[in-house]
Amino acid sequence: MRLFIREHLLLIVIQLCQCVIAPLLFWLDGYRGIGVSMYAFFLSVVLLTGFLIYRYRSRKNFYERLQNPIKTLDESLKITDHTPISEALDELLMNQYRLYQNELQKAEERQDEHLLFMDRWVHQMKTPLSVIELTAQTLDEPESSSIREETDRMRNGLNTVLYMARLRTITEDFQIKPVTLSKLVHDVNQENKRFYIRNEVYPKLNEENEKITVETDEKWLFFLFTQLVQNAVNYSTGKTKQLDISIYEREAEAVLEVKDYGVGIPIVDQKRVFRKFYTGENGRKYRESTGMGLYLVKEVADRLEHRLELDSAVGEGTTIRIIFSKTQNLTSM
Repeated sequence: MRLFIREHLLLIVIQLCQCVIAPLLFWLDGYRGIGVSMYAFFLSVVLLTGFLIYRYRSRKNFYERLQNPIKTLDESLKITDHTPISEALDELLMNQYRLYQNELQKAEERQDEHLLFMDRWVHQMKTPLSVIELTAQTLDEPESSSIREETDRMRNGLNTVLYMARLRTITEDFQIKPVTLSKLVHDVNQENKRFYIRNEVYPKLNEENEKITVETDEKWLFFLFTQLVQNAVNYSTGKTKQLDISIYEREAEAVLEVKDYGVGIPIVDQKRVFRKFYTGENGRKYRESTGMGLYLVKEVADRLEHRLELDSAVGEGTTIRIIFSKTQNLTSM
């Protein structure tokens, strides 16, 4: 209604001016009868009111659509009514919708091409890395260990790039199935065995039950847990040789916990460590920090519908828990 009044404000003012001018002309012409003047004024107001009522009722849907925001894209395809101006508005929205869809499709195609390129590039880079590792085995120490250490870093970086590229289509890549947590931890520890030895930080597994099983995607959980373990080791090197990994149940929920005794995270950084590219105080001390590890952990956990808990104290260490909800926890058998 407000938009309707604003659009017709000038018409209302002009019409009211005419209502005043017509009786005034009667009076200036020498006709002093107020009855005819009042009748002319009343007739003008009635005609104006009738016109405005008709105008508003015939275009009510049009004004409501202009004032109410569109909540979904499908609403832009909705027909307002059959007045010329409403049809023009519907045509405009339809054209904008088509333009938007075309631009969106082009953007998705570009992203798909970029994802495909990154996927192929990462796998191509893994081949020369494997060749370098094989070559390093023929060398004497410490050259062999140094080369393999660098290739491990490159491999971890490539895997991070690959999973980051796949994050946009993670829901299309899901394969939810029962996963035994103790087996997953064992696989991650085997994968990172040289990493533990090189940094002289060794994991200790504590588990209440070897058969605790959860519903999740094994590949993505493997990546998620690997990120947590590598983070814990990186910030424990030179300070402690112990890393605790625990599997237990809490209030009918399964918990996978990684606890280190390293530098810890300052309180001011704890709420922001899961943000993209945020490195914090520790990240400025450890130059290899990219600020993407915990961000990817949080993103993957959210997509898998797992919760994360973080406890940390400077100089004492950090504990991060992956909480599997009751519907995902198949418990032990």
